[in-house]
Amino acid sequence: MTLNPADERFVARLRETLLEDCLRPVEPRYLEEPRGRHSGQGGLLALPRDVQEVAALVFAAHEARVPVLPYGGGTGLVAGQVMPEGPAPLILSLERMNAIRAVHPRENVALVEAGAVLADVQAAAEAEGRLFPLSLASEGSARIGGLLATNAGGVGVLRYGNARDLCLGLEAVLPDGRIWRGLTRLRKNNTGYDLKNLLIGAEGTLGIITAAALKLVPRPQATGTAWLEVAGPEAALDLLALGRERLGEGISAFELIHRQGLDFLAETLPEIRQPLATPPEWSVLIELGLSGGLNPAAALEDLFAAGHAAGLLRDGVIAQSEAQRAALWSVREHIPEANRRIGAIASHDISLPLMEVPRFIAKARVALAELGDMRINCFGHLGDGNLHYNLFPAPGRDRADYEPLRGAISRTVHDLVSEMGGAISAEHGIGRLKVAELERYGDPVGLDAMRAIRAALDPAGIMNPGAVLRG
Repeated sequence: MTLNPADERFVARLRETLLEDCLRPVEPRYLEEPRGRHSGQGGLLALPRDVQEVAALVFAAHEARVPVLPYGGGTGLVAGQVMPEGPAPLILSLERMNAIRAVHPRENVALVEAGAVLADVQAAAEAEGRLFPLSLASEGSARIGGLLATNAGGVGVLRYGNARDLCLGLEAVLPDGRIWRGLTRLRKNNTGYDLKNLLIGAEGTLGIITAAALKLVPRPQATGTAWLEVAGPEAALDLLALGRERLGEGISAFELIHRQGLDFLAETLPEIRQPLATPPEWSVLIELGLSGGLNPAAALEDLFAAGHAAGLLRDGVIAQSEAQRAALWSVREHIPEANRRIGAIASHDISLPLMEVPRFIAKARVALAELGDMRINCFGHLGDGNLHYNLFPAPGRDRADYEPLRGAISRTVHDLVSEMGGAISAEHGIGRLKVAELERYGDPVGLDAMRAIRAALDPAGIMNPGAVLRG
């Protein structure tokens, strides 16, 4: 079905029912994405203050067949928040809907609006002695609606799960402008289809999330963090298994880090102090969160001793203070910034069955070497099988030199991931960047079902057109 631009006629219609300050000219920041590879267009920016205004905006767009582009914190990495082609859209940002409506510490639940910044939700939970465990590098700007719409992951998935696992209920506006009031705090609700989980991960193609009931957890009474040099990815997996045997769910994060990322840090951000005097070829950053009077430092020392005796570990440092813990995490959190400063040829957000991770790393390096001389920075959340597998120019060369190879590089990586039973998108979503890859690697029956669901809920095709599924 043909869509229409958000033109002056559409604006005039909206002004009949909305307050003037809800509609704004489109600022440049709403047309950009972090990697700078895509730029969007925008006919109109709307900043609603409540769910009724969101409903009015979506209903008007539905009636006029105007595309709606949901906008969260703008931190997405697969171009889901920019629309380079087609009729100029209505960009709908929920940044003014940022209230923490309620925190129920005895229930371990927080009710928040979709425009709330993740760091603010974490702070609200902390003020009540609770933890909202979703944690990622962009938490100072990423917003809850976008995090749920993309089913964001981060460093705590090993213990707490993805965004989907941390949500009990939603309030949302469907593509025809109706409000779905599913903001339940129930832990058990077996009353029909799970619409909540349909909207989570849909990247704004099935509706606009306006509020969420989020799961909180008790804060660990003691936290321990260590940076450990491991013999390689296989040894890291064995160490993870050893740690889980000894500590169970006490392991909150388990990050795998290759030396290339540390070398990029030394080159671009030398002020970031590295944990060990000589950067190891492979490291893991492990964090424990324990309760009941347990001593995480002692637990890490015991794990180090057992891992060393088994030939898994070579060296390491255990944080002795909160400042040292923050310093270790600062290294991990600045690796993406160092990557950005170097300039990637191609970036991949992939997941694999845990036991396939070492074999993938070895095989991918050999396969990519046949395409040219490149540097590989492989790092990520080993505990849940999510790797960020990024390719960079050889020293002295520019990424523009590799532009003709970008397609072949990603095809090589994704073919191998698919062959090993993995996924081409682990936590970033599909957006517009990976639509063709989803068509290539996705299950045909599953794709048909997705198209049928989208057509049923949004027959006019106004919701984030071009994202996830081809229009």
